[in-house]
This record gives sequence, structure tokens and C-alpha cells, in this order.
Amino acid sequence: MNQEYKHIIEKASELYNQYGIKSVTMDDVARELGMSKKTLYKYVANKDDLVDHFVDFLTERRKCNVEEIKKQNLNAIEELFAVNEHVIEMLQNYNPSTEFDLKKYYPDHYTKLRERRRKNMYEAVRENIQKGKEERLYRKDLDEDIIARVHVSRIENSFANEMFTIQELTSWRFIREMMIYHIHGIANGEGIKFFNRKLKEFEDKKDIY
Repeated sequence: MNQEYKHIIEKASELYNQYGIKSVTMDDVARELGMSKKTLYKYVANKDDLVDHFVDFLTERRKCNVEEIKKQNLNAIEELFAVNEHVIEMLQNYNPSTEFDLKKYYPDHYTKLRERRRKNMYEAVRENIQKGKEERLYRKDLDEDIIARVHVSRIENSFANEMFTIQELTSWRFIREMMIYHIHGIANGEGIKFFNRKLKEFEDKKDIY
């Protein structure tokens, strides 16, 4: 991806995340980029094509962010805190209308986003469980495949039903309880002790409440 093309996708992503997809026209994108629509069409065929590239950009960026966390030489529980801190920051800028528009007006692209997101989440959780077992922080008898699928399903179902508002889902209170629920199900005694210490340190440092 050359720099100009990357700039186009990034600008479109900013607009979609701010205003939703349906209300943002190709004229809007071209104007924000400071280029003519004719020039824009040299890079993308139409809005459907641009939305497709937006989905690619979104999933790849999220995957890269998680990979960067993995390079920090953290243990499995510290890694979970780092990932959840990233999730908090991401959700602060979350616009539900973007995903709603994608699901309603671009169902094929929505399906691709959902499948890639599911695959990436599954792999990240499974690898974290494997790491935690090797570090003797998680129970040795865990089936990482089953636990990873259950955890991903739990997250997806939380966002899919009407039991929680979007404000609740994107709050630290919700994420905290999900972490506690998850860790107490997979960690051994040493892992839970470490998690409790880390949770207190994290909340003191971030002054979340």
C-alpha cells in the first residue's frame, strides 16, 4: 500500500468512525482529502470498494496493535491487562452507527469483518491461554480451544443482545468484571494472586474510579 493510498483509507476510516458509513459520500471523502472525486476514483472503484478497503484496514490495524503488545515480553496476565487497556481506548472512540451501517447496507463486508474479528480474537485468546499454562499461571488441564471459543462467544453475545447499553459495554466496570470472570475460570492459585495484585496496581495507576 503506497502512502497516498494509505492516506485515503485512513481519512475514510476517520469519517466513517465519526459519522457512520451511510451518511459519508465519496464527495465528502474527496473534499476532506483535498482532491477531486475523479482523482479519488483512480484509487478506488466506488464506495463499495472503499468500504471493503476500510474493513481490511480496520481488521489489520487491530491485529497489529495486539501483535505489538505481544512483543513487550509480558506474562500472560500482564498481556491481558495491556490488551484490555487498548480495548478501553478503542471503545472510547467507538461509534455503533458505523457497524450498524455496515451490517445493514454492506452485509458482505460486515460478514467479512465479523469473521476476521472472530478469528483474530480466538487466536489471541488461545495463544494467551497456552502462554499462561507454560508460565504456570493458568490451570494445566484447560482445553484452550474450548475456552477460547467460549470467551469469544461471550464477548460477541454481550454486544449482540439488549441486556446492556453501549455505555455499559464500553465502561471499565464491564471490562473489569469480564476480566475477573475470565481469570477466575482459567487461573490457578498463583495466577489469581498475581491477577489481584495487578488489578489493584492498574486501577491505582489509572485512577479509573
